[in-house]
Amino acid sequence: MSRIADKPTTIPNGVDIKKEGMSIIVKGKNGELKIDLDEQFDIEINENELMVVSKSSESKRKSNMKKQTALRGTYTSIIRNMIKGVTEGFEKNLEILGIGYRAQMQGNKLILNLGYSHPIEITPPEGITIEVPQPNKVNIKGIDKHAVGQVAAKIRKIREPNAYSGKGVKYLDEVIIKKEGKKV
Repeated sequence: MSRIADKPTTIPNGVDIKKEGMSIIVKGKNGELKIDLDEQFDIEINENELMVVSKSSESKRKSNMKKQTALRGTYTSIIRNMIKGVTEGFEKNLEILGIGYRAQMQGNKLILNLGYSHPIEITPPEGITIEVPQPNKVNIKGIDKHAVGQVAAKIRKIREPNAYSGKGVKYLDEVIIKKEGKKV
């Protein structure tokens, strides 16, 4: 049973939610996000509260009901993240560890020197901004939680942290447990 979807989502001031067909559009001060709902679900907006509801309350199988309640919770969580994105935005912080490993911005491109024979260039997708406050720190910001996380994961994947030395790209709050080296 989905506990997330049972509680109404509050809509803050300055956020506009519209339904067009099977799409939900959330507008706020930072921008606009859109999601397509499954045809089994609908949204109800009462004053400043939103609920995701199932169109068909009765299902033939219990397994279908479980799947439907799980999807209802997923859509509720996605809509809450959209509301948070258009009001506050999302941010992921990466840290680069290693001698000679560094990052820099050239125009809109992120240039990473991570021990390979060539520098790696990353152009952020639309709606994502990348900042390099220090050569060993990278900040990724945007209104779409999925896109911010995807760009951060893509950068981290280029040089994952080594379990023995700790070198590589890691999230700022990530803890790397180092292994003991080979004993001679």
